[in-house]
Amino acid sequence: MRGILASSIGVTCAAALALPLAPPAAASARTPAPVADAATRTAETADARADARADVPGSTQSLPLRPLTHDRASGAVLGLTPRTVRTFSLLGVVWDDPSADLHGRVQVRTRAAGTGEWTDWQDVETHYTQHGADPDSPEAASGTVRGATAPLWVGESDGVEVRVLPEPDPGGHGEHGEQPGERGEPEDAGPADAGSGGGPSGGEGAGDADEVSALPAGMRLDLVDPREAGPEESAEPAEGAGPAEGAEPGEPAEIPRTGVMAAAAQAASAANSAADSALVPLGATEIPSLTAEETREELVSPRGPELTEQQQAKPYIGPRPAIVTRRGWGADESLREGSFVYTSTVKAAFVHHTASGNNYSCSQAPSLIRGFYRYHTRSLGWRDIGYNFLVDKCGRIYEGRAGGVAKPVKGAHTMGFNSKTTGIAVIGSYGSKKPSSKAVKAVARLTAWKLGLHGRNPKKKTSLTSGGGNLYAKGTKVKMKVISGHRDGFNTSCPGGKLYEKLSSVRSKAATYQGR
Repeated sequence: MRGILASSIGVTCAAALALPLAPPAAASARTPAPVADAATRTAETADARADARADVPGSTQSLPLRPLTHDRASGAVLGLTPRTVRTFSLLGVVWDDPSADLHGRVQVRTRAAGTGEWTDWQDVETHYTQHGADPDSPEAASGTVRGATAPLWVGESDGVEVRVLPEPDPGGHGEHGEQPGERGEPEDAGPADAGSGGGPSGGEGAGDADEVSALPAGMRLDLVDPREAGPEESAEPAEGAGPAEGAEPGEPAEIPRTGVMAAAAQAASAANSAADSALVPLGATEIPSLTAEETREELVSPRGPELTEQQQAKPYIGPRPAIVTRRGWGADESLREGSFVYTSTVKAAFVHHTASGNNYSCSQAPSLIRGFYRYHTRSLGWRDIGYNFLVDKCGRIYEGRAGGVAKPVKGAHTMGFNSKTTGIAVIGSYGSKKPSSKAVKAVARLTAWKLGLHGRNPKKKTSLTSGGGNLYAKGTKVKMKVISGHRDGFNTSCPGGKLYEKLSSVRSKAATYQGR
């Protein structure tokens, strides 16, 4: 297994402190949440799709990070003091330049909306844009793409605090290091928290100018509420709610976008359903599973002339698994670009983890996916959710990027190798936690079917051409396993060591499902 260089210890599950920090009285009050200070991005204002988004269910709050009075105990120089915000369930830190690396740690703690209890500090995975589009691709060159951390699922919350701790010597480390534990997983916040005294990481103030300037420009915290809202819910702040603690007078706040799906979204949803019309009726919420024989018939009957002689004589393909459609998980199609982008074939599958933490129930998985989708499109500026498919811990499979599950949709999941591949993300963080056997089996079933559509043997290797990345220069031809992990194409810890260890089993099971 390739060694990972050390530059970041951003992680994604709960990180416990010995002494939990007590929230200030103002933040603990069980009163309607005041509107937080928020940045309205000029890029969004200029977005031609803004009008179509007026009725999008859910919301994104964007809060600019500020210099903190330097706290020698924590080392934080940028962040947000504890504050009350509108309800959210997923968060991430975003900055202007997608090519800028964040050398340091991002830590957050949140307040549960139901109990008013504050969590301990949690580390957020700081390297995430390697999941994105290939360099020089139209999606990467759109002018709307931003740098960001991984999204972290925190559950329904109404309070937040953030601190950014820069590394003392970012030039001396590699891009995606692991210290002391594997990135993408929770760990104790460590020596940086010694002596914090259980209080906040420092007040907002001048901070250390040199350390702040070494961080990416335009850093802000995006808080995502992926809920499905009804038209009766108000888009206005609660009556009597004023600016949040620390808010500047006159700072705009993004209004929650609630209500029924707009006409533009309905049309886009119909277009995506049409892409799967050969598999399921329009508007279906799930594509049903098929037996092995039914799957072979589905492959050969309509596509006979396209298949090789070997595929026609004995098609090696796994039974089609049940797949929850975008309509099934509640995608609002007006968030994405309207057209679909395809690649010529699918030669390999890259397996990922979402690095969003494991503190979710399977019934919450659709909410997480709506959160990822909103974060990818609204916060990172991508054309759609990046992954082609997602799998939850109970083994349920979900359609990702729009365009048709049986078609070679080009995703944004493995920078440099998005052409002629498909990306499958297991929801959670698997650096130190083992993935469930149900999730591993689902990945095997999905790859057996998806790769079988294109005549690929899960136990073999294939040749791919790099579109550019930190392992292989653009144009380099690389022999890659037909089922690979993200780290095989990019210097990253994804999909986490424990999930990566399961890929050999996935390959064997997928080949068996194909009848090999």
